[in-house]
Amino acid sequence: MRASRAMAVLVTGAALAGCVSIKTGSSTAKGPTAGNPGKCAVVDMAVSSEKFALLTDLATSFNATKAKVGKDCIFVRPAKVASGSAASLLAQGWPDAATNGPAPVVWSPAAGGWAAIVNQRAGKVVAPPGPSFMLTPLVIAMPRKMADALGYPGKAIGFKDIVTLAKDPAGWAKFGHPEWGPFRLGKTNPNFSTSGLNFTIAEYYAATGTSRDLTAEELDRPDVLQFVTDVESSVVHYGDITMTFLNNWFRADARGTSLTYASAVAVEEKSVIDYNLGNPDGELSPGETPRVPREPLVAIYPSEGTLFSDSPFIIVDAPWVTPVLKQGAELFRTYVLLPENQRKVLQFGFRPGNPQVKVDAPIVAANGVDPAQPQAVLDVPKPDVMVKILDRWAVQRKAARVMLVMDVSGSMGDLANKATGETKLDLAKRAAISAMGQFKDDDDVGLRIFSTNIDSSNPKTQWIDLLPVSPIGAQREGLTNKIRDLVPIQGTPLYDVTADAYTTMTDGFDPKKINAVVLLTDGKNEDGNRQDDAAQLQGLLQELQVGSEGANTHPVRIFPIAYGKDADLTTLRQIAEATSAAVYDAGNPNTIEQVFTAVVSNF
Repeated sequence: MRASRAMAVLVTGAALAGCVSIKTGSSTAKGPTAGNPGKCAVVDMAVSSEKFALLTDLATSFNATKAKVGKDCIFVRPAKVASGSAASLLAQGWPDAATNGPAPVVWSPAAGGWAAIVNQRAGKVVAPPGPSFMLTPLVIAMPRKMADALGYPGKAIGFKDIVTLAKDPAGWAKFGHPEWGPFRLGKTNPNFSTSGLNFTIAEYYAATGTSRDLTAEELDRPDVLQFVTDVESSVVHYGDITMTFLNNWFRADARGTSLTYASAVAVEEKSVIDYNLGNPDGELSPGETPRVPREPLVAIYPSEGTLFSDSPFIIVDAPWVTPVLKQGAELFRTYVLLPENQRKVLQFGFRPGNPQVKVDAPIVAANGVDPAQPQAVLDVPKPDVMVKILDRWAVQRKAARVMLVMDVSGSMGDLANKATGETKLDLAKRAAISAMGQFKDDDDVGLRIFSTNIDSSNPKTQWIDLLPVSPIGAQREGLTNKIRDLVPIQGTPLYDVTADAYTTMTDGFDPKKINAVVLLTDGKNEDGNRQDDAAQLQGLLQELQVGSEGANTHPVRIFPIAYGKDADLTTLRQIAEATSAAVYDAGNPNTIEQVFTAVVSNF
């Protein structure tokens, strides 16, 4: 099952430092630090990305107090790790700290449901209960004009309305706006993202007409399966983090096309506030100025109820957590729950976990949110039901149609791991083969390789389709063998192969599937026409952007992987953004397996 495989893959924040800056919609471990620990006992934290900046700020001020446990000074060091990734690692005892980063003493996922999954997978309590550090409810973010067209907030909107919109072939024309095209839903992968997990749980509750005590048997009811399938059918694409959607939406807004990128995206309330304040990813880079969007978002609180991301402060029960580290973590836990520090939580757009601090600005109507909502709150299901939800989703998710395009230029033969003697291509092949296991049998997957002079009988040939884009169930073994047999050849005709892969996928577009290209390359364009590079690139970007916009197009998204230190990350970012996708940075070739997994989470 895809969900089971995904939960077992080691994907970490450190590995996803592999994923380019937050601006492209992918995770990053880069950011502020809490100072130098010196000789202090280090309380390492794994925290979800949306609160990394806040916890780093609080850790810095806490470290300045020079708190001690006995004779040991305590130093708190947060690291950004996606909730689903940390859950997978903790369930396995946090292996390979050299790659995955130090094992955490404190874990603060976005929601407590992840702890239930860890304990269920591990067969023991690894993540005991912890107090809520801060809160933010799951909402359906929608451009204000679209919400107005549906009559919100005067008319309540729920998941059943989403199903109706998704199934109606008239799309927005039913509401007098044919120019907006079909209803398009943005939703993250529930194996990686808390908003995706909570949204998926809420779908099942809506399907059963209940708000608590969801049972494993109910998940298999035919009407429930059909309801969830109908919701998933409207998904634009999935992804590991909501920032992919928010940043793409924001760029589309700058071009005046936000209404045709997505109709609604499942995010936390905090993200709606950030977006409307002109900071869609919640992090301002040095010199970056917020830009108020042309079309603000409205937070829709589903009528059936929703779940809170409660950011529990969990002190991990594991062999690496010594008594000194545990006591140091307890000191920091007390510190972050102090009223003066909980008021900082508000500054970042969250609701305080300490009930002594009241909800206030920026959680106000002017920012598209409602502090009086939600009126109905859904219960987190039991651990065994949570795991089954992930397994069920693996079957019911929207199918994918993907072309895997792999660079086999000469530089892919460079040594990447001295210890094992593996080349960059060796590591990429292993990662690609592993990622193939995440596709379900009815996903269409094909393999194209590219390099200059790839066919000795025809010097003009720059790529070869080793396997056509077709259901992977019948060709899984063949695809694996083709990948395993790849060898490095010569140069990198990046622009030509990108343009042709895009055209091929557009020509065969399947509206019932997520249509995409995964483009892995370790170099820059080398097609023999270097003098025309700038014009060629601009022509390519214009073609991609025109094809990704508008209400009646067939959007094919390109997800590039910048592989190794010599990859043209700037150009690959432009390609991804032109198709409203995300670029992933595997600058360290040894992270390629984790990065590949993150890329495939989009499908």
